[in-house]
Amino acid sequence: MAKRVVPEGDRRRRRPTKQGQVLTHEIIVETALRMLREHGADGLTARRLGLALGADASTVYRYFRGMDDLVLAIADDLFGQAMADWRPTGDWRADLRDLGHRIHHAYLAHPQAAVLTASRVTGRPNEVASDETILGILRGAGFPDADAVRIYHAFIDLSLAFAILDAATLALPKAAREADEEVWRDTYARLPRETHPNIAATAPLLVARMNDSAYPTALDMLLSSAAAQLAAAAEAGSAVRGAGAGVRGGGGRGV
Repeated sequence: MAKRVVPEGDRRRRRPTKQGQVLTHEIIVETALRMLREHGADGLTARRLGLALGADASTVYRYFRGMDDLVLAIADDLFGQAMADWRPTGDWRADLRDLGHRIHHAYLAHPQAAVLTASRVTGRPNEVASDETILGILRGAGFPDADAVRIYHAFIDLSLAFAILDAATLALPKAAREADEEVWRDTYARLPRETHPNIAATAPLLVARMNDSAYPTALDMLLSSAAAQLAAAAEAGSAVRGAGAGVRGGGGRGV
């Protein structure tokens, strides 16, 4: 006989925990985020989460199908944080730039969670709402559907890829992170012009830039490329319409 599925509402713990709080989906996600920040991905287990919540580890499974289900919930929560209180301006390029920075910042606020979740696809409400918004901005700007999907794909993957890269740097132990940052000054800036002329010529610029995220630059390059494509398509469409009007006009004069 198949195992009876307990309705979701009946699975929820209604009694207060040892800490005096009634658990909710949101409280568990918030606690998991804190544990990731303090202990990293290896420190996030059902047992430790239960202890942090003041409940038995099995309580977690009243709210989530398993720890991977919790990871997907964390990923969706980060999208929710990115989209919170966002309002469109009507300028598609400014709106996408703002959304991109919001997504990037939301993940960097939780670097351990970012490394764990940024490569996942959840299909959950906040993620879906974000995708709907981004595609709506692109289609509303006049991009054909195929181009809207192509640019959306590049936009979201760029944002999440940099989120993982930059979050991984932030998640390093402080000593390791600082040692990496010093390499640009202690190694690259000291390379001789005779053997490394290009690095030597640009060394001050490398020292000034390379410890900062390249995401803003990469995002602007992507948006500039998309804007140029949209302008070229509009110009081509205008030329075609102009040529069509000329043909119709010429035919009329010939009659």
